[in-house]
Amino acid sequence: MHRFMEPRKTDCSRHCSGTHRTGVITGTFRPAWWLPTSHLQTLWPVLFRPRPTLNLTSERLELSDGDFLDIAWSHDNAKGPLVLVIHGLEGSIHSHYAAGLMDQLARNGLRPVFMHFRGCSGEPNRLSRSYHSGDTGDLSMVVDHIEKVAERPVRAIIGFSLGGNVLLKWLGEKCARATLQTAIAISVPFRLEDCAQRLEQGISRLYQWYLLRSLKQGYRAKFSLRPSPLQVDLDRLRTFRAFDDRITAPLHGFRNVDHYYQESSSIGYLRGINVDTLIIHALDDPFMWPSTVPLSRELSPKIRLELSPNGGHVGFVGGRYPWRAEYWLDRRIIGHLADTLTYFPRNERRGLNPPSPYSQQ
Repeated sequence: MHRFMEPRKTDCSRHCSGTHRTGVITGTFRPAWWLPTSHLQTLWPVLFRPRPTLNLTSERLELSDGDFLDIAWSHDNAKGPLVLVIHGLEGSIHSHYAAGLMDQLARNGLRPVFMHFRGCSGEPNRLSRSYHSGDTGDLSMVVDHIEKVAERPVRAIIGFSLGGNVLLKWLGEKCARATLQTAIAISVPFRLEDCAQRLEQGISRLYQWYLLRSLKQGYRAKFSLRPSPLQVDLDRLRTFRAFDDRITAPLHGFRNVDHYYQESSSIGYLRGINVDTLIIHALDDPFMWPSTVPLSRELSPKIRLELSPNGGHVGFVGGRYPWRAEYWLDRRIIGHLADTLTYFPRNERRGLNPPSPYSQQ
């Protein structure tokens, strides 16, 4: 793939037929009039969405390679259907989308469990390796553990951004259980090379700077008390591609950045998915090009791809006024679960519990 490509002009008609037959439809999201651009949609919830107080218990999982990761169990609805939530790059339970959704899942009678990737729960992991966009092994282990402890299956898995890429790749590798009824992936970086290129352009460089700063801080914290296996000057790594080539790829057994991007991008695994899967995406996502989004022929018949013209990256904020912002993703996710889960805990399957103050201000 060329090092740099001009963004290919794309609109929703390129992907959307308006029918369920193709698997690609136009999403129903309408942006708030006061958040008309992709960057405003992306940044508003990060900066202004309140985080609810959650009733959680953290658990540390010891991994077979000597490392660990942390998960968080909701105390609510102990017998409710299990739903696993996975965060994005450098995210955590404190991410705006994670806390709000965990709250809404619990309010609707489900039992959410949150998975932190290695090193993302506030403490550096033990091994030199960390997590990456194509690491599905830890997800398999977490699902196994949850089902063993709870003595019942995980019914749904929800992944955001990088977590969505991991989820789709895992599903395409046919790691999913027959008891998994649905999966939901939001704002997925389907083609990692495209995303690395897009984040070097225009205002999107702000996101690259912010996330790279976090990655570098994590790397320095981990190796402040022990030697790093790599000889690298972090200050010279100013792009995702450079960071992935010098750090992510060698730490995780890839030959180079191109090998990492090729093997870890979820686009090559979508045709193998045999679980009902909803993908929610905005064509104006500032982390990638509109043409990064898969076409109908690249999807499994089990995938429903909802494309909205607007929404930004894990944004999708509506509402008439800033002081009454509506976080549409929560409602769409709960609605999908109500339609697909056999044991959704409501008699009136189309009725949803009112949003909490944290989902609608």
